[in-house]
Parts: sequence; structure tokens; C-alpha cells
Amino acid sequence: MKYVWVKYKKGRTEDIVNQRTLDDLLAQDAIEHFYRHSEERWIILGIDRIRETEGQQYMGPERRNIESRQRVVS
Repeated sequence: MKYVWVKYKKGRTEDIVNQRTLDDLLAQDAIEHFYRHSEERWIILGIDRIRETEGQQYMGPERRNIESRQRVVS
């Protein structure tokens, strides 16, 4: 299981949490930053892009469906 450094809003403390806890903290709006190891930097919530969380859905056209792409090309 992956673990991630987070910085909480209250008290400015840091912690290491697992992925599930990170998801919960994001949903609760309880953290200001988390460390994205792949980019070797702190991600600032509200400024940097993060993956979609439950309840947020893409509202644009379906681009992964082969049938819909064939209709556009034809």
C-alpha cells in the first residue's frame, strides 16, 4: 500500500497516511497539501490539479468509446 505525506489545515502538522486515508482527508477538506512523489513536490489543493473524487464526473463528450469515434470519423 502506498503512503503519502500530508499537511493538515489545522495546526500545520504533517503526517504520513495511506491512500484510503488521503481520499477521506480530501473529501473532508482537511488538508492543504500532499506530497506527490512522482513529481517530487508538494501539491497545493485548490491550485494544482488532482484526480477526480467521488461525485465529480466529466461532463464532456465520451472520447474513449470506439463506436462514438467511428461516427465522428465517418
